[in-house]
Amino acid sequence: MAKIKVQLVDDSAVVRQVLQGVLESDPAIEVTGVASDPIFALNHMARQWPDVIVLDVEMPRMDGISFLRKIMAERPTPVVICSSLTEAGTTTSMQALEAGAVQIVTKPTLGIKSFLRDASEDLIGAVKGAARANLRNLRRGTALGAPSKLSADAILAPASGAMAETTDRIVAIGTSTGGTLALEAVLSALPRVSPGIVIVQHMPEKFTASFARRLDSLCEIEVREAASGDRVIPGRALIAPGGKHMLLRRSGAQYHVDVIDGPLVNRHRPSVDVLFRSVAKCAAKNALGIIMTGMGDDGAAGLLEMRNAGAHTLAQDAESCVVFGMPKEAIRRGAAAEVVALSAIPSAVVQWGQGPTKLPLRAMSAAPRERTECHIIKQ
Repeated sequence: MAKIKVQLVDDSAVVRQVLQGVLESDPAIEVTGVASDPIFALNHMARQWPDVIVLDVEMPRMDGISFLRKIMAERPTPVVICSSLTEAGTTTSMQALEAGAVQIVTKPTLGIKSFLRDASEDLIGAVKGAARANLRNLRRGTALGAPSKLSADAILAPASGAMAETTDRIVAIGTSTGGTLALEAVLSALPRVSPGIVIVQHMPEKFTASFARRLDSLCEIEVREAASGDRVIPGRALIAPGGKHMLLRRSGAQYHVDVIDGPLVNRHRPSVDVLFRSVAKCAAKNALGIIMTGMGDDGAAGLLEMRNAGAHTLAQDAESCVVFGMPKEAIRRGAAAEVVALSAIPSAVVQWGQGPTKLPLRAMSAAPRERTECHIIKQ
């Protein structure tokens, strides 16, 4: 197989040297160009266009965000941001995601050389993930996880049985790479009278608060970063904070969320599997589970638990995903009752909020074949 061609753009010679060594330690990656600023990089890239660009933000002659916007406007290419500014301020991070970055790796202001070597697995994974991104659907992305991999058992025991149906309806959404754009498309299309929504979007700590505020400014429904004890009510979407797990719990006839610490699950915190398992345990057939664009398999096991508990389950289709990893694995395991286009998800959420009789739920013993149309919203 052809190697992934990478262009490095960073004004530090030390960073360029270490990054090149780290990335080329993987036989699947080849650094075809290094440059101290975007102007030099454009000259390199004119001769051989890369598959992925690894880009700093603070550089002479042209800053990284401006360069990112230029690339996405003229010749969209997966970009991994590697910068110390993304740790200091979430504004820069959100600008990078909104401009089209696939991944963000935050490097410290001190000890950069040792950090880059210690984080080699994350850096290599970020580049490989970026190379698989579907740029037709890409405008923003997220930084992803760490090497250890635990299941949701590390946080919560499996569901022991489904509870009785109630009139309260819950929607649980899990997503990762490409999810910031996908969530914006879904949530901004929902009317204020929509079922309560709980969301895990893979994001680092400090990113989710500003992300939730931005969505809240665009949506009719209320969108906010979740805090322990928040009630899940119609017209409200709660996003799990970066660096914390979020669980759904039931108190009498009401649903609330708990935000807790804990180990990484499927290399993530928050983890989609943790949220989905909690929904299977306390909401079961009262819930709609949706797994959307993202890399890896987080959420596939949890979505299957939801389906087995009586919940209705959807997976975003390949055509509308930035990265068809998480939905693909959920489909492979038979966790998704329906495979739907991104554009069909808002209607499915609204109809689910009106009651299960509005959806022709079909019993399916195996994973459905992939399809791009949505069948669940036909009258």
